[in-house]
Amino acid sequence: MLISRSLFTHLHTCFLLLILLAFNLPEMVPVVRGDVGTASHYTPPYQPTECYGGDPSQFPSSNLFAAAGDGVWDNGAACGRQYLVRCISASKSGTCIPERTIQIKIVDYALSSTSAAATSKQSVAGATLVLSQTAFGAIANSSVTSINVEFQQV
Repeated sequence: MLISRSLFTHLHTCFLLLILLAFNLPEMVPVVRGDVGTASHYTPPYQPTECYGGDPSQFPSSNLFAAAGDGVWDNGAACGRQYLVRCISASKSGTCIPERTIQIKIVDYALSSTSAAATSKQSVAGATLVLSQTAFGAIANSSVTSINVEFQQV
């Protein structure tokens, strides 16, 4: 009888720990909900773009927009797509603004030589996303040239 009670107590304790772990696991371990890549930034003027040429109405009033790198561009199908973006890390600690997620609109192709997002205007070439200065500054300290981001299409 003593062994049965001890076993029952042990199993009950294990069950309670599993329940607590199941409810607290998302808070203890970061869960990636989208793709991971890099982001740099570019400077104005932001026109012309590969998606909309010189049309000024292409830019959201928030100025939260980006040029897509090859991994996102999809032969131009990315034009107008919206993404949730957050900074997850950088080479310099304290760069990311914690718990800040922004929604950006793709308006350009980062590898186009004729658009405003041409490589010569980017803080770092080859990024997954090249954010407007406003967008970059909304999620990270603007003194760095690139950050690691998590992004998800909306």
